[in-house]
Parts: sequence; structure tokens; C-alpha cells
Amino acid sequence: MKSDIEIAQAATIQPIIPLIKSQIGIDAKELNPYGHFKAKLSLDYINSLQGKPDGKLILVTAISPTPAGEGKTTTTVGLGDGLNQIGKKALICLREPSLGPVFGMKGGATGGGMAQVIPMEDINLHFTGDFNAIALANNLLAALIDNHIFHGNALNFDVRRITWKRVVDMNDRALRKITVGLGGPGNGYPREDGFDIVVASEVMAIFCLANNLKDLKEKLGRIVVGYTSDQQAILASDLNAQGAMATLLKEAFSPNIVQTLEGNIALIHGGPFANIAHGCNSVIATKTALKLADYVVTEAGFGADLGAEKFIDIKCRKSGLVPSAVVLVATIRALKYHGGIEVKETGKENLDALKKGLVNLEKHITNIRDHYGLPCVVAINLRQEDTLAEIELLKSTTAQYGVEVIPAKHWAEGGKGATDLARAVVKLCDGPSQFKFVYESNTPLIEKIKAVALKIYGASEVSVDTKMMEKLSSYEAAGYGHYPICIAKNQYSFSTDPTLRGAPQGHVLNIREVRLSAGAEFIVVVCGDIMTMPGLPKIPAANSIDVDDQGKISGLF
Repeated sequence: MKSDIEIAQAATIQPIIPLIKSQIGIDAKELNPYGHFKAKLSLDYINSLQGKPDGKLILVTAISPTPAGEGKTTTTVGLGDGLNQIGKKALICLREPSLGPVFGMKGGATGGGMAQVIPMEDINLHFTGDFNAIALANNLLAALIDNHIFHGNALNFDVRRITWKRVVDMNDRALRKITVGLGGPGNGYPREDGFDIVVASEVMAIFCLANNLKDLKEKLGRIVVGYTSDQQAILASDLNAQGAMATLLKEAFSPNIVQTLEGNIALIHGGPFANIAHGCNSVIATKTALKLADYVVTEAGFGADLGAEKFIDIKCRKSGLVPSAVVLVATIRALKYHGGIEVKETGKENLDALKKGLVNLEKHITNIRDHYGLPCVVAINLRQEDTLAEIELLKSTTAQYGVEVIPAKHWAEGGKGATDLARAVVKLCDGPSQFKFVYESNTPLIEKIKAVALKIYGASEVSVDTKMMEKLSSYEAAGYGHYPICIAKNQYSFSTDPTLRGAPQGHVLNIREVRLSAGAEFIVVVCGDIMTMPGLPKIPAANSIDVDDQGKISGLF
């Protein structure tokens, strides 16, 4: 059996400029090519689309992730190809992969099997340089802060209260807590600092939530970077940093266009994680795709408790986007893992484990239907070892919710393996929807946290100490109380304990830290042991990645 990278390398890839022209009618003058197979779409052309009607937006999400795998990106690509197979004009919108998981635990993030976006190696590595631009903009602001202090500190920064961190797009636990400014007066003032990974940065969030360059620059200027000794906030605009930051981001802000293995158009732009950030591709890419196609398939990171909730409560709330349907992805292997068996046993038929594990699927269905108010279909990303008895048990169990289960073979067959799923999704898009948020904007911040914890996670209570409550109150007093919340939590469980599989109830959501993202306009709530700078596993994916003497890459996935 060929690996994903071998399948991608064997594919016939079409020159991107004529492909874009033939599929969606965009002239070459509106495109900035990055080689033969990648291009950026001009912002002027995007602005010219205003007033055109929007297509239907389809959100792909998943059950809680497991080591057995689910295939959310693979399903997003397969569904997009499947919609085109049945004669619908469809585009897909994805996030860009971070080098953290590519070289860490997960490996590549461009789909799998016959449902991939290409050029796979380019997308998984440096792509068009967007993440580098985001890191540079972020770190320019950090440098301006320390430079301002070095040259007299006219803004009266309290060096103990600088909140802005540096970033790098790589898992590196040694950088979580550092000391800068050592080496004498010429190197500035020593202080504690730290790094986050690029995909957790506020600049990444702003990049993905901004509607245009003007909006981008304004949001950058509103970033709170630190405080004076009397607790007065200091903004990026006080350092006059927003113009230079936006300049670094100008080219990156144009959405990237690539293709699937079947030659269908894909927009890939932005890439915040969903466990420590808001987990969605850029607003500008999604809105542009909706002007260019009748159906747009996008994904939100990790499970429907994390990525989908943030897609609804942050991205949709801020952009006005309204999905027409949701696809909830699962594998039978992953559901059996949630039923309590180990990964090595998930390839064997086990109806008892599957029945126990279905509680995870059922909780996600309930959240989507009852708390997001959206119609959904369950897509089973089929594997060769899945048995008819297991599929029938899955169908009969979910029938009580009025949710259809569609076995899909897109991994093995590409778009033609997802045509049944495509038809079911089209039908859902034409039906009724009662879209809603989990909480209202004017709800107090602690009540927003409780709404997500109790409704979406199944927690019985939220644990928050006096210091964190005071911070939340100070944010409300400063005028940030209407912001949505962005919970940073482990992705493997509804709880903060990654070992609790299935759908645990009655657990406690422990708030460890709260952070203000004034530019992105949300409050980050850090829970449990989650880190905004991940570490590498004992055997990182980097150990398997190589390039031969002819420049051929292997081991990406």
C-alpha cells in the first residue's frame, strides 16, 4: 500500500493558473503565482466580488480525536471532490499546516489516500511563507517593545507586566519560559519572557479574522502588549507598530490557491490550532470561496466541542457566516477506542466496544443539533477492516437522532467514493436550519465559560480562583466583556483529562489562566495542563522525514 506522500508524488498535477481560469474564471492578471502549482489571489479581485451572492457553507468537524485517527481533512477534500463529481460547483477551504505537528506527533496535514490537496510537500512545509510572515510581524512587535524600554520607556512599561510573547512555528518546550536582555546594559533590561507557537499567536488569530487590510491594521493596533505599574493598558498602536506589522503581512493576507488530486480548486489560508486557538481558516478565504462557488466545504480543527464551537461562537459571530450543514466525521476504529479498547485492538470487530464508544458520537451530535442548531450527517471514513455488523450498529444507534450515517470511501476512491455523502449534504443544505450561538455576546464572561463547559463539554462546574475572577472582572470593566471566549483545552476528551474517553459527565473545568486578545477580540481561557507552546514527543515525526540526493522528500505522512 502506498503512503500518502507516495500517492501525492505520483499524481499528475496541473499548472495552477490555467486550472483556475478554466474552473472559476479568474484571469492570470488577478493571480500571483508561486511557481507552477501555487498561486495567491489578489485582494483587488476579492474586493470586486462584493455584491455577488454567496454559496452554501458546509462545516466538516469530527468526534474527539484518538490515536486511531478520524480523517477530517481527508473527508473535507473527499466531499469537495464528491460534490464536483455529482455536478455541483464546489470549492474547499482549509487551514495551512503548522510545522509543529508536521515535525512533531501528527505528521502532514493535507488529507490522505486519494483525497488530498497538492503539492503535498510544499503545503506541509514552507508553502507560500505565510507563517513566516506572521511570526515576523509578531516578533517585530516584541522587538519594538524591548527597544522602546531600552531607549527610555516613555510609555512607562512595567517590565513585570509585559504580556506580549515571541513565537516560532515549531514545538520547542525549552522556550516556554526564558529570560531576555542578559549580557549588560547594551542588551536592554533583563526580564522574563517566553515563546508560543505561531498558530497560537494573536497575530495568527487577527490574520484569520480580519476582513480586509484596513481591518487587519486596525486589529493589530488594538493588541494589548503590556501594562504600566498602575495597570494602564499599552497598545501596539502606542508603539506605532501596526503599520509595519501589516506591511509584513500584506502578501501573506492574500489567500492561497492549490488543487486536489482530482484537479479541483482549494483555498488554503491561515492556520490556528483549535485546542489552543480558534481553529479555523481565514475569514477572507472562506468569504471569497462563497462568492466563487455554489458549495464551499471547510473544516474546523479537532472535535465538534473545540473547533466547531469556536467556528460558531468566534468566526461566525464576527464574520456573519452561517453554515447550512455540518458533516461529523468518525471512524469505527476511533469509536471503539472511545469504547475503552487499545489502538492495537481497534482493527478487530468488537460490537461491545463500538456500542460503548458511540456515546462520544452521540454527544457531538447533540451539541451540533441542540446547541448549534444545525442539521448534520455522520460520515464514516471507511476502512478495509470495518464490518457490516459494525456499520449497521452505528446506523441503528444514530437513527434515533434523525441523523443519517453515510459510509464513505473517499480515502480509497477519491471523489467517487464520497458521492453518496455529497448528495446527502446537498439535501441537508436545502432543508431548514435554526443556527444559534452557545451564548449571547452580552453574557458575563464567567457565564460564557460555564455555558460552553456545561452545555458542550458535559461538565458539572467550572473551577476558577479569585485571581482569575478578578482578571475577568477587569476585562469587563475595561470594555471587553462582550468578547467571545476561546477555550484552550486538551483535544482528546470532553474533559481536561485526556485519558477520559467517550463522553464523561460531571467533571470540573479548571481554569488555569485567562488572557486578553484585544486585537483578535476574544478572551483566551487556558484550562488544565494545555500548553500554548507544545513539546515534541519521544519519537518525533522529524525522525522519519528525509530528502534523497535527487531532492525527493519522504516521510511527511
